Amino acid sequence: MSQKTPSALPQPRPAIATLSHYQASQPPGNSAEYMRLNQNEGALGPSPKAIEAYQRAAKEMWHYPQARSVGLAMALGRHYGLDWKRILIGNGSDELILHTISTFVGVGDEVIVTQYAFTMFTLSTKFVGGTVVVAPDVEFTVSVDAILERVTERTKLVFLANPNNPTGTYLSVDEVRRLHDGLPSDVVLVLDAAYAEYCRRNDYSAGIDMVEAHDNVLMLRTFSKLYAMAGLRLGWCYGSAHLIDALGRGMGPFNVNGAAQAAGEAALGDADFLDRSLAHNDEWLPWIQAELEALGIVTFPTVANFFLVRMPAVKGMTAAETTTKAIDFLKERKILVREMASYKLPDHFRVSVGPGDQLKALVQGLKDFLS
Repeated sequence: MSQKTPSALPQPRPAIATLSHYQASQPPGNSAEYMRLNQNEGALGPSPKAIEAYQRAAKEMWHYPQARSVGLAMALGRHYGLDWKRILIGNGSDELILHTISTFVGVGDEVIVTQYAFTMFTLSTKFVGGTVVVAPDVEFTVSVDAILERVTERTKLVFLANPNNPTGTYLSVDEVRRLHDGLPSDVVLVLDAAYAEYCRRNDYSAGIDMVEAHDNVLMLRTFSKLYAMAGLRLGWCYGSAHLIDALGRGMGPFNVNGAAQAAGEAALGDADFLDRSLAHNDEWLPWIQAELEALGIVTFPTVANFFLVRMPAVKGMTAAETTTKAIDFLKERKILVREMASYKLPDHFRVSVGPGDQLKALVQGLKDFLS
């Protein structure tokens, strides 16, 4: 047996050493004490039917869950009119993002992401040794031309979050089609439609039509947002038989727990709850934006359950300094908003459309801060 010096330690792959830990926007201490307007969670909590199903599933925790979440896949197929055999269920969309990249990207291969893309696209690409190529936005909106200009022979995946977090903007279905038509047939277009249920514009599509028409389009969806089940980590994807076969080969058979599967099936069947959740967003989004605008705070248009805010420069402080102090001031009042400095937007923060009383507390907190 070879001898090692006492200081020698196991070393990760070179790609791992370049990564930074993902900094989740979590409340300090007891999360129940805080108003979580920072994580885009469903404002009304989960469906009562989902909670009941989750509690019933507790009695079966000694059994392995259903392999490949077949029951939930079939329920999704019925709900959306899809071929359930082309649905893959994941332990949150994060697992599906990493698994998609791991399946199609090797060392030196390129993945195109947009300027204000979800951080996990970048982290997962770097994790496998791939190269991240960033396409700049135009006024917080994805630029199809910028993406197409960056496609090379090494491009394997293009990620498009639509609607996009944290900007709240979206691309029309015609623009998404133009993007796809400009890509080589061996490049996978990944449409992350986590906020699709909130976007009810006539020119928007979550991507089902694109998947049905093409073999190189994958659509990602989640139960974390409108369905308000972020704590259970439940996501799904839909793609061609070719893509799903490739993804399924490396996926563990019991990757999603039984309680999450049961809750997901029940949530799909609670149409009244989903209608109330959308109605809440329709009511409170314009209210909170109007209240903040009246304070001299800039808010940006959005098609989701969150929006960007730009703080003004006040009292001899720069806008970035005002933003940092406002975030700290709100935190002292147990109100959390999402900082945007990590997106190189130091004078912005993001607000989730949470419960009405919490939004009122946010308005009062910013009034007090500015005064």
